[in-house]
Amino acid sequence: MTTLGLDAAQALRGAFRGDVLLPDAPGYDDARTLFNGSMDRHPGAIAQCTSREDVAAALAAAREMGMEVSVRGGGHGVAGKALTDGGLAIDLRRMNAVTVDPYARLVRIEGGGTMADLDGATQPCGLATTGGRASTTGIGGFTLGGGSGWLERKFGLACDNLTAVEMVTADGRMIEASETEHSELFWALHGGGGNFGIATSFTFKLYELPAFSMALMMWPPEYGPDVLRTYRDFCETAPDEVGGGFIYLVGPPEEFVPPHLVGRLACAVLITYAGTEAECRDAAAPFLGLAPDGAMIAELPYMMFQTMLDDPPGLRNYWSAEYMDSFPDAAVDAFCARSPGMVQPSASMNAFFPQGAAVATRAAGNPLAWTDARYGVHPFALWEDPADDAQAAQWAHQVCADMRPWSTGSTYLNFIGDEGQARIVDAFGPDNYRRMAAVKAEYDPDNVFHLNQNIPPM
Repeated sequence: MTTLGLDAAQALRGAFRGDVLLPDAPGYDDARTLFNGSMDRHPGAIAQCTSREDVAAALAAAREMGMEVSVRGGGHGVAGKALTDGGLAIDLRRMNAVTVDPYARLVRIEGGGTMADLDGATQPCGLATTGGRASTTGIGGFTLGGGSGWLERKFGLACDNLTAVEMVTADGRMIEASETEHSELFWALHGGGGNFGIATSFTFKLYELPAFSMALMMWPPEYGPDVLRTYRDFCETAPDEVGGGFIYLVGPPEEFVPPHLVGRLACAVLITYAGTEAECRDAAAPFLGLAPDGAMIAELPYMMFQTMLDDPPGLRNYWSAEYMDSFPDAAVDAFCARSPGMVQPSASMNAFFPQGAAVATRAAGNPLAWTDARYGVHPFALWEDPADDAQAAQWAHQVCADMRPWSTGSTYLNFIGDEGQARIVDAFGPDNYRRMAAVKAEYDPDNVFHLNQNIPPM
Protein backbone atom coordinates (compact mmCIF):
# COMPACT_ATOMS: atom_id res chain seq x y z
CA MET A 1 0.00 0.00 0.00
CA THR A 2 2.97 2.33 0.54
CA THR A 3 3.90 1.74 -3.11
CA LEU A 4 0.38 2.73 -4.12
CA GLY A 5 0.76 5.87 -2.02
CA LEU A 6 3.94 6.77 -3.92
CA ASP A 7 2.18 6.04 -7.22
CA ALA A 8 -0.70 8.31 -6.22
CA ALA A 9 1.70 11.09 -5.25
CA GLN A 10 3.43 10.80 -8.63
CA ALA A 11 0.08 10.79 -10.45
CA LEU A 12 -0.91 14.03 -8.71
CA ARG A 13 2.20 15.95 -9.77
CA GLY A 14 1.28 18.88 -11.95
CA ALA A 15 -2.44 18.60 -11.23
CA PHE A 16 -2.39 19.22 -7.50
CA ARG A 17 -1.59 22.47 -5.71
CA GLY A 18 -1.65 21.13 -2.17
CA ASP A 19 0.82 18.79 -0.51
CA VAL A 20 0.92 14.99 -0.58
CA LEU A 21 2.40 13.43 2.55
CA LEU A 22 3.81 9.92 2.47
CA PRO A 23 4.52 7.94 5.67
CA ASP A 24 8.17 8.98 5.83
CA ALA A 25 7.45 12.71 5.27
CA PRO A 26 7.86 15.37 7.99
CA GLY A 27 4.44 16.24 9.35
CA TYR A 28 2.84 12.92 8.39
CA ASP A 29 2.23 11.80 11.98
CA ASP A 30 0.73 15.16 12.95
CA ALA A 31 -1.50 15.06 9.88
CA ARG A 32 -2.87 11.64 10.79
CA THR A 33 -3.69 12.52 14.44
CA LEU A 34 -7.39 12.17 15.15
CA PHE A 35 -9.51 13.50 18.00
CA ASN A 36 -10.13 9.93 19.18
CA GLY A 37 -6.75 8.73 20.42
CA SER A 38 -7.82 5.09 20.46
CA MET A 39 -7.74 5.16 16.63
CA ASP A 40 -4.26 4.69 15.14
CA ARG A 41 -4.48 4.60 11.34
CA HIS A 42 -1.71 4.94 8.74
CA PRO A 43 -2.80 6.14 5.30
CA GLY A 44 -0.64 5.25 2.34
CA ALA A 45 -0.75 8.97 1.47
CA ILE A 46 -2.45 12.11 2.76
CA ALA A 47 -3.58 14.64 0.13
CA GLN A 48 -3.79 18.05 1.75
CA CYS A 49 -6.19 19.84 -0.59
CA THR A 50 -6.43 23.58 -1.19
CA SER A 51 -9.41 23.69 -3.59
CA ARG A 52 -12.21 21.59 -4.97
CA GLU A 53 -10.01 21.03 -8.04
CA ASP A 54 -7.45 19.46 -5.71
CA VAL A 55 -10.20 17.30 -4.24
CA ALA A 56 -11.24 16.10 -7.69
CA ALA A 57 -7.63 15.39 -8.67
CA ALA A 58 -6.95 13.43 -5.47
CA LEU A 59 -10.12 11.39 -5.87
CA ALA A 60 -9.29 10.60 -9.50
CA ALA A 61 -5.77 9.48 -8.56
CA ALA A 62 -7.08 7.23 -5.78
CA ARG A 63 -9.60 5.60 -8.08
CA GLU A 64 -7.00 5.11 -10.80
CA MET A 65 -4.64 3.42 -8.31
CA GLY A 66 -7.40 1.34 -6.72
CA MET A 67 -6.82 2.96 -3.33
CA GLU A 68 -9.41 3.12 -0.57
CA VAL A 69 -10.58 6.71 0.01
CA SER A 70 -11.25 8.49 3.29
CA VAL A 71 -12.30 12.12 3.71
CA ARG A 72 -11.09 14.27 6.60
CA GLY A 73 -12.65 17.49 7.80
CA GLY A 74 -12.17 18.18 11.51
CA GLY A 75 -11.34 14.57 12.37
CA HIS A 76 -13.74 14.57 15.35
CA GLY A 77 -15.74 11.52 14.24
CA VAL A 78 -15.60 9.08 17.14
CA ALA A 79 -15.39 6.05 14.80
CA GLY A 80 -12.10 7.37 13.36
CA LYS A 81 -13.21 6.93 9.75
CA ALA A 82 -11.62 10.17 8.61
CA LEU A 83 -8.51 8.07 7.91
CA THR A 84 -7.85 4.86 6.01
CA ASP A 85 -5.16 2.29 6.68
CA GLY A 86 -3.03 2.17 3.54
CA GLY A 87 -5.37 4.15 1.29
CA LEU A 88 -5.55 7.83 0.34
CA ALA A 89 -6.82 10.28 2.95
CA ILE A 90 -8.28 13.38 1.31
CA ASP A 91 -7.62 16.09 3.92
CA LEU A 92 -9.75 19.24 3.57
CA ARG A 93 -8.43 21.23 6.51
CA ARG A 94 -6.62 23.80 4.38
CA MET A 95 -9.98 24.62 2.80
CA ASN A 96 -11.49 26.75 5.57
CA ALA A 97 -12.34 30.13 3.98
CA VAL A 98 -15.56 31.80 5.19
CA THR A 99 -17.67 34.46 3.42
CA VAL A 100 -20.50 36.21 5.28
CA ASP A 101 -23.35 38.12 3.61
CA PRO A 102 -24.89 39.97 6.59
CA TYR A 103 -27.68 41.47 4.46
CA ALA A 104 -28.89 38.17 3.03
CA ARG A 105 -28.01 36.48 6.36
CA LEU A 106 -26.04 33.73 4.68
CA VAL A 107 -22.58 32.30 5.28
CA ARG A 108 -20.52 30.12 2.96
CA ILE A 109 -17.73 28.05 4.50
CA GLU A 110 -15.39 25.60 2.82
CA GLY A 111 -15.58 21.93 3.70
CA GLY A 112 -12.47 21.85 5.89
CA GLY A 113 -13.60 24.66 8.18
CA THR A 114 -14.30 24.29 11.89
CA MET A 115 -16.79 25.86 14.27
CA ALA A 116 -14.09 28.34 15.27
CA ASP A 117 -13.78 29.46 11.64
CA LEU A 118 -17.55 29.80 11.28
CA ASP A 119 -18.21 31.61 14.56
CA GLY A 120 -15.20 33.87 14.16
CA ALA A 121 -16.62 35.19 10.89
CA THR A 122 -20.28 35.53 11.88
CA GLN A 123 -19.98 36.88 15.44
CA PRO A 124 -18.70 40.35 14.42
CA CYS A 125 -21.93 40.71 12.44
CA GLY A 126 -24.09 39.79 15.44
CA LEU A 127 -25.16 36.63 13.60
CA ALA A 128 -24.95 32.91 14.26
CA THR A 129 -26.25 29.53 13.20
CA THR A 130 -26.33 26.21 15.02
CA GLY A 131 -22.83 24.83 15.49
CA GLY A 132 -21.32 21.95 17.40
CA ARG A 133 -20.49 21.85 21.10
CA ALA A 134 -16.74 22.40 20.61
CA SER A 135 -14.92 24.94 18.49
CA THR A 136 -12.60 22.33 16.96
CA THR A 137 -15.44 20.26 15.47
CA GLY A 138 -15.35 20.17 11.67
CA ILE A 139 -18.24 21.72 9.76
CA GLY A 140 -18.43 18.87 7.23
CA GLY A 141 -19.02 15.73 9.26
CA PHE A 142 -21.03 17.66 11.84
CA THR A 143 -23.50 19.10 9.33
CA LEU A 144 -23.78 16.07 7.06
CA GLY A 145 -24.62 13.93 10.10
CA GLY A 146 -27.39 16.32 11.16
CA GLY A 147 -25.64 18.85 13.38
CA SER A 148 -26.87 18.98 17.01
CA GLY A 149 -25.71 21.97 19.06
CA TRP A 150 -26.55 24.46 21.79
CA LEU A 151 -28.72 26.66 19.55
CA GLU A 152 -30.76 23.85 17.98
CA ARG A 153 -33.98 24.43 19.93
CA LYS A 154 -34.04 28.04 18.68
CA PHE A 155 -32.66 27.70 15.15
CA GLY A 156 -32.93 23.98 14.30
CA LEU A 157 -30.14 21.54 13.52
CA ALA A 158 -27.23 22.64 11.35
CA CYS A 159 -28.57 20.62 8.41
CA ASP A 160 -31.94 22.37 8.72
CA ASN A 161 -30.16 25.66 7.94
CA LEU A 162 -28.41 24.50 4.78
CA THR A 163 -29.24 26.34 1.57
CA ALA A 164 -26.58 24.77 -0.68
CA VAL A 165 -23.74 22.23 -0.66
CA GLU A 166 -20.97 22.12 -3.27
CA MET A 167 -19.66 18.61 -3.85
CA VAL A 168 -17.27 16.46 -5.82
CA THR A 169 -19.08 13.24 -6.69
CA ALA A 170 -17.57 9.79 -6.96
CA ASP A 171 -17.15 10.18 -10.73
CA GLY A 172 -15.33 13.52 -10.31
CA ARG A 173 -18.16 15.90 -11.18
CA MET A 174 -18.33 19.25 -9.38
CA ILE A 175 -21.97 19.98 -8.55
CA GLU A 176 -24.10 22.10 -6.24
CA ALA A 177 -27.04 20.57 -4.37
CA SER A 178 -29.91 22.74 -3.19
CA GLU A 179 -33.70 22.71 -3.08
CA THR A 180 -33.75 23.44 -6.82
CA GLU A 181 -30.67 21.51 -8.05
CA HIS A 182 -30.03 17.86 -7.25
CA SER A 183 -32.88 18.23 -4.75
CA GLU A 184 -33.06 14.55 -3.80
CA LEU A 185 -29.33 14.56 -3.05
CA PHE A 186 -29.81 17.77 -1.05
CA TRP A 187 -32.44 16.04 1.07
CA ALA A 188 -30.11 13.08 1.68
CA LEU A 189 -27.33 15.44 2.78
CA HIS A 190 -29.52 16.49 5.73
CA GLY A 191 -28.15 13.67 7.90
CA GLY A 192 -26.90 11.04 5.46
CA GLY A 193 -23.26 11.80 6.21
CA GLY A 194 -20.38 11.51 3.73
CA ASN A 195 -22.04 8.76 1.70
CA PHE A 196 -22.73 10.73 -1.47
CA GLY A 197 -19.58 12.68 -2.29
CA ILE A 198 -17.00 15.08 -0.86
CA ALA A 199 -18.58 18.33 0.33
CA THR A 200 -16.28 21.22 -0.56
CA SER A 201 -18.47 24.05 0.74
CA PHE A 202 -21.66 24.69 2.71
CA THR A 203 -24.00 27.68 2.71
CA PHE A 204 -26.09 28.26 5.85
CA LYS A 205 -28.85 30.59 6.98
CA LEU A 206 -27.83 32.99 9.74
CA TYR A 207 -29.85 34.50 12.58
CA GLU A 208 -29.48 37.51 14.82
CA LEU A 209 -27.83 36.62 18.13
CA PRO A 210 -27.24 39.93 19.94
CA ALA A 211 -26.62 38.22 23.29
CA PHE A 212 -25.73 34.75 24.60
CA SER A 213 -25.61 33.60 28.22
CA MET A 214 -24.96 30.47 30.24
CA ALA A 215 -25.58 29.13 33.73
CA LEU A 216 -23.73 26.12 35.14
CA MET A 217 -24.83 24.83 38.56
CA MET A 218 -23.27 21.85 40.39
CA TRP A 219 -24.22 19.50 43.22
CA PRO A 220 -22.77 16.35 44.83
CA PRO A 221 -23.83 13.23 42.89
CA GLU A 222 -26.40 12.03 45.43
CA TYR A 223 -28.55 15.06 44.59
CA GLY A 224 -28.79 13.86 40.99
CA PRO A 225 -32.26 12.21 41.01
CA ASP A 226 -34.00 15.26 42.52
CA VAL A 227 -32.16 17.72 40.28
CA LEU A 228 -32.79 15.66 37.14
CA ARG A 229 -36.51 15.35 37.89
CA THR A 230 -36.65 19.12 38.28
CA TYR A 231 -34.72 19.56 35.03
CA ARG A 232 -36.96 17.12 33.13
CA ASP A 233 -40.07 19.02 34.24
CA PHE A 234 -38.42 22.35 33.46
CA CYS A 235 -37.77 21.19 29.88
CA GLU A 236 -41.50 20.69 29.29
CA THR A 237 -42.14 24.44 29.24
CA ALA A 238 -38.67 25.92 28.69
CA PRO A 239 -38.53 28.67 26.05
CA ASP A 240 -36.95 27.86 22.70
CA GLU A 241 -33.98 30.02 23.63
CA VAL A 242 -32.92 27.44 26.23
CA GLY A 243 -30.35 24.78 25.40
CA GLY A 244 -27.93 22.82 27.56
CA GLY A 245 -28.45 19.65 29.55
CA PHE A 246 -28.21 17.73 32.80
CA ILE A 247 -24.76 16.18 33.17
CA TYR A 248 -22.79 13.86 35.42
CA LEU A 249 -19.10 14.75 35.23
CA VAL A 250 -15.88 14.87 37.21
CA GLY A 251 -15.54 18.36 38.67
CA PRO A 252 -12.89 20.37 36.80
CA PRO A 253 -10.33 22.54 38.63
CA GLU A 254 -12.13 25.82 37.94
CA GLU A 255 -12.74 28.72 40.32
CA PHE A 256 -16.51 28.23 40.40
CA VAL A 257 -16.19 24.53 41.32
CA PRO A 258 -16.09 24.04 45.12
CA PRO A 259 -12.97 22.19 46.32
CA HIS A 260 -14.92 19.14 47.52
CA LEU A 261 -16.17 18.52 43.95
CA VAL A 262 -12.88 19.04 42.12
CA GLY A 263 -11.68 15.70 40.74
CA ARG A 264 -14.80 13.95 42.04
CA LEU A 265 -18.10 12.92 40.51
CA ALA A 266 -20.71 15.68 40.48
CA CYS A 267 -24.01 16.40 38.77
CA ALA A 268 -24.70 19.65 36.99
CA VAL A 269 -27.31 21.59 35.08
CA LEU A 270 -26.07 23.63 32.15
CA ILE A 271 -28.44 26.22 30.73
CA THR A 272 -27.43 27.97 27.55
CA TYR A 273 -29.63 30.91 26.61
CA ALA A 274 -29.92 32.80 23.33
CA GLY A 275 -30.39 36.06 25.20
CA THR A 276 -29.20 38.21 28.09
CA GLU A 277 -27.84 37.25 31.48
CA ALA A 278 -31.02 38.51 33.16
CA GLU A 279 -33.13 36.21 30.97
CA CYS A 280 -30.77 33.32 31.68
CA ARG A 281 -31.04 33.94 35.43
CA ASP A 282 -34.82 33.84 35.19
CA ALA A 283 -34.61 30.49 33.39
CA ALA A 284 -32.15 29.16 35.98
CA ALA A 285 -34.29 30.17 38.98
CA PRO A 286 -35.73 26.66 39.66
CA PHE A 287 -32.20 25.28 40.01
CA LEU A 288 -30.79 28.15 42.03
CA GLY A 289 -33.62 27.35 44.43
CA LEU A 290 -32.09 23.88 44.88
CA ALA A 291 -29.01 25.50 46.50
CA PRO A 292 -26.20 24.31 44.18
CA ASP A 293 -22.79 23.90 45.77
CA GLY A 294 -21.22 25.87 42.94
CA ALA A 295 -22.59 28.11 40.20
CA MET A 296 -21.43 30.34 37.38
CA ILE A 297 -23.84 32.59 35.45
CA ALA A 298 -22.54 34.92 32.78
CA GLU A 299 -23.29 36.67 29.53
CA LEU A 300 -20.46 36.02 27.12
CA PRO A 301 -19.76 35.84 23.39
CA TYR A 302 -21.21 32.69 21.84
CA MET A 303 -17.84 32.07 20.16
CA MET A 304 -16.12 32.07 23.56
CA PHE A 305 -18.62 29.63 25.03
CA GLN A 306 -18.04 27.29 22.10
CA THR A 307 -14.43 26.83 23.23
CA MET A 308 -15.30 25.81 26.80
CA LEU A 309 -15.67 22.10 26.02
CA ASP A 310 -12.66 21.88 23.72
CA ASP A 311 -10.58 18.81 24.48
CA PRO A 312 -7.14 18.19 22.97
CA PRO A 313 -6.80 15.42 20.39
CA GLY A 314 -5.32 12.20 21.62
CA LEU A 315 -7.64 11.26 24.48
CA ARG A 316 -9.44 7.95 24.05
CA ASN A 317 -13.16 8.11 23.22
CA TYR A 318 -16.21 5.86 23.19
CA TRP A 319 -19.70 7.36 22.70
CA SER A 320 -23.26 6.20 22.25
CA ALA A 321 -26.78 7.65 22.42
CA GLU A 322 -30.46 6.82 22.91
CA TYR A 323 -33.58 8.96 22.34
CA MET A 324 -36.81 8.94 24.37
CA ASP A 325 -40.34 10.32 24.07
CA SER A 326 -40.83 10.04 27.83
CA PHE A 327 -38.49 10.01 30.79
CA PRO A 328 -40.37 8.78 33.87
CA ASP A 329 -38.95 8.61 37.37
CA ALA A 330 -37.75 5.06 36.76
CA ALA A 331 -35.63 6.32 33.84
CA VAL A 332 -34.28 9.14 36.01
CA ASP A 333 -33.23 6.64 38.67
CA ALA A 334 -31.60 4.30 36.14
CA PHE A 335 -29.67 7.16 34.52
CA CYS A 336 -28.38 8.44 37.85
CA ALA A 337 -27.52 5.00 39.20
CA ARG A 338 -25.38 4.13 36.18
CA SER A 339 -23.47 7.41 35.99
CA PRO A 340 -20.86 6.60 38.69
CA GLY A 341 -19.62 3.72 36.51
CA MET A 342 -17.75 6.09 34.18
CA VAL A 343 -13.95 6.09 34.33
CA GLN A 344 -12.87 8.37 37.18
CA PRO A 345 -11.09 10.69 37.12
CA SER A 346 -11.55 11.49 33.45
CA ALA A 347 -13.24 13.95 31.12
CA SER A 348 -16.18 11.55 30.66
CA MET A 349 -19.76 12.81 30.91
CA ASN A 350 -23.22 11.28 31.01
CA ALA A 351 -25.52 13.83 29.43
CA PHE A 352 -29.30 14.22 29.25
CA PHE A 353 -30.33 16.67 26.51
CA PRO A 354 -33.73 18.26 25.85
CA GLN A 355 -34.99 18.38 22.28
CA GLY A 356 -38.31 19.65 20.93
CA ALA A 357 -38.87 23.23 19.74
CA ALA A 358 -37.17 23.86 16.35
CA VAL A 359 -35.52 20.42 16.34
CA ALA A 360 -38.98 18.88 16.05
CA THR A 361 -40.78 21.51 13.98
CA ARG A 362 -38.18 21.35 11.20
CA ALA A 363 -37.88 17.57 11.23
CA ALA A 364 -40.09 17.13 8.15
CA GLY A 365 -37.30 18.54 5.97
CA ASN A 366 -34.70 15.93 6.89
CA PRO A 367 -34.48 12.13 6.91
CA LEU A 368 -33.57 11.80 10.60
CA ALA A 369 -35.84 9.61 12.73
CA TRP A 370 -34.59 10.84 16.13
CA THR A 371 -35.49 14.51 15.79
CA ASP A 372 -39.07 14.23 17.03
CA ALA A 373 -37.98 12.59 20.32
CA ARG A 374 -38.27 14.80 23.39
CA TYR A 375 -35.02 13.79 25.09
CA GLY A 376 -31.62 12.33 24.31
CA VAL A 377 -29.15 10.49 26.55
CA HIS A 378 -25.50 10.60 25.51
CA PRO A 379 -22.84 8.63 27.44
CA PHE A 380 -19.61 10.32 26.42
CA ALA A 381 -16.61 8.31 27.61
CA LEU A 382 -13.29 10.14 27.29
CA TRP A 383 -10.18 8.88 29.13
CA GLU A 384 -6.39 8.52 28.90
CA ASP A 385 -5.21 5.06 29.98
CA PRO A 386 -5.66 2.15 27.52
CA ALA A 387 -6.12 -0.08 30.57
CA ASP A 388 -9.52 1.61 31.04
CA ASP A 389 -10.77 0.81 27.51
CA ALA A 390 -13.02 -2.06 28.52
CA GLN A 391 -14.58 -0.22 31.45
CA ALA A 392 -15.29 2.88 29.35
CA ALA A 393 -16.98 0.99 26.51
CA GLN A 394 -18.92 -1.26 28.85
CA TRP A 395 -20.20 1.74 30.80
CA ALA A 396 -21.49 3.46 27.63
CA HIS A 397 -23.24 0.26 26.54
CA GLN A 398 -24.80 -0.15 30.00
CA VAL A 399 -26.16 3.40 30.02
CA CYS A 400 -27.88 2.79 26.68
CA ALA A 401 -29.16 -0.62 27.76
CA ASP A 402 -30.70 0.99 30.85
CA MET A 403 -32.50 3.54 28.66
CA ARG A 404 -33.92 1.10 26.11
CA PRO A 405 -37.23 0.46 27.90
CA TRP A 406 -38.10 4.07 27.03
CA SER A 407 -36.08 4.47 23.80
CA THR A 408 -37.65 5.22 20.43
CA GLY A 409 -34.98 2.92 18.95
CA SER A 410 -33.41 5.67 16.86
CA THR A 411 -30.03 7.31 17.35
CA TYR A 412 -27.88 10.21 16.17
CA LEU A 413 -25.03 8.75 14.11
CA ASN A 414 -22.61 11.58 14.95
CA PHE A 415 -22.89 10.49 18.59
CA ILE A 416 -22.00 6.81 18.12
CA GLY A 417 -19.16 4.69 16.77
CA ASP A 418 -19.50 1.37 14.96
CA GLU A 419 -22.70 -0.19 16.31
CA GLY A 420 -23.82 -2.24 13.31
CA GLN A 421 -25.94 -1.67 10.21
CA ALA A 422 -29.23 -2.01 12.10
CA ARG A 423 -28.39 1.11 14.10
CA ILE A 424 -27.77 3.03 10.88
CA VAL A 425 -31.18 1.97 9.56
CA ASP A 426 -32.77 2.94 12.87
CA ALA A 427 -31.27 6.43 12.64
CA PHE A 428 -33.46 7.14 9.60
CA GLY A 429 -36.24 4.57 9.69
CA PRO A 430 -36.69 1.94 6.95
CA ASP A 431 -38.43 4.19 4.40
CA ASN A 432 -35.94 7.05 4.58
CA TYR A 433 -33.05 4.57 4.60
CA ARG A 434 -34.27 2.97 1.35
CA ARG A 435 -34.73 6.41 -0.20
CA MET A 436 -31.16 7.35 0.69
CA ALA A 437 -29.86 4.03 -0.65
CA ALA A 438 -31.42 5.00 -3.98
CA VAL A 439 -29.64 8.39 -3.85
CA LYS A 440 -26.41 6.54 -3.05
CA ALA A 441 -26.90 4.32 -6.10
CA GLU A 442 -27.22 7.40 -8.31
CA TYR A 443 -24.22 9.36 -6.99
CA ASP A 444 -21.88 6.63 -5.68
CA PRO A 445 -22.90 3.29 -7.22
CA ASP A 446 -19.51 1.70 -6.42
CA ASN A 447 -19.63 2.75 -2.75
CA VAL A 448 -16.33 4.61 -3.04
CA PHE A 449 -17.33 6.63 0.02
CA HIS A 450 -17.84 3.78 2.48
CA LEU A 451 -15.65 4.94 5.36
CA ASN A 452 -18.58 6.50 7.22
CA GLN A 453 -21.83 5.40 8.78
CA ASN A 454 -22.31 3.60 5.50
CA ILE A 455 -25.43 3.37 3.37
CA PRO A 456 -24.65 0.84 0.61
CA PRO A 457 -26.16 1.66 -2.80
CA MET A 458 -29.52 0.11 -3.50
